[in-house]
Amino acid sequence: MTDPAAPGPAFGGFAAPSGGSVGSRLYEDLRRRIISLEFPPGTSLPRAELAKAYEVSQTPLREAMQRLEQDGLVRIFPQSKTIVSQINTPQIYEAHFMRVALETEVVRQLTRARNQEAVKHARAIVRMQEAVAEDPGQLLAFQELDEMFHQTLFVGVGHRGLHQLVTSKSGHLSRMRRLQPHDETKIRFILDGHRDILDAIDSGEEEASVKAMRAHLSQTVVNVEALRERYKHFFS
Repeated sequence: MTDPAAPGPAFGGFAAPSGGSVGSRLYEDLRRRIISLEFPPGTSLPRAELAKAYEVSQTPLREAMQRLEQDGLVRIFPQSKTIVSQINTPQIYEAHFMRVALETEVVRQLTRARNQEAVKHARAIVRMQEAVAEDPGQLLAFQELDEMFHQTLFVGVGHRGLHQLVTSKSGHLSRMRRLQPHDETKIRFILDGHRDILDAIDSGEEEASVKAMRAHLSQTVVNVEALRERYKHFFS
């Protein structure tokens, strides 16, 4: 992860991602940069510079910015500027509440369905996480695999759209998580949690699956206030 205390990046050297509409590709790439804190809160996003860097017109860029504003990740000042929004603490807790409510039901349904294909896919993701867990330079890859793990569970019960909803509402939560220290203890907690969830699903015990997911998500917001104090300039 980019040092969150470092100044905002220059806009040179962008490479537009491939696949999907131009507006969607811009949205996905800009969102990734904002969530990873490559573009930290307060970063100005001049449209002329972005359009030049991505080699696109203003129309798809406007579409991308509007979607980012809907996610709460940017603030658009008409005829003036667009800036990356500060992290909103109430929205962190709201997104976490939604995530716990939905993901505990997801694992309950997976346990009932005994979807072995989804469990097999999720275990493969855990193995990939284990492969990069001890390399600090691979933290972003570890975190992206974490999101893939949870997405796989949603897909396993036929609710990909709900995962997209959770993702769109979790921009502030995701940025806060990037600020959390990911030491060996934290990494181990995440990996153990993933294994416990899958083992509980395999056991066929619904309440054990729900308990494992709830425990896994329990540490997500425990240090929000400490992070707010440490990174005051990032929070509203």
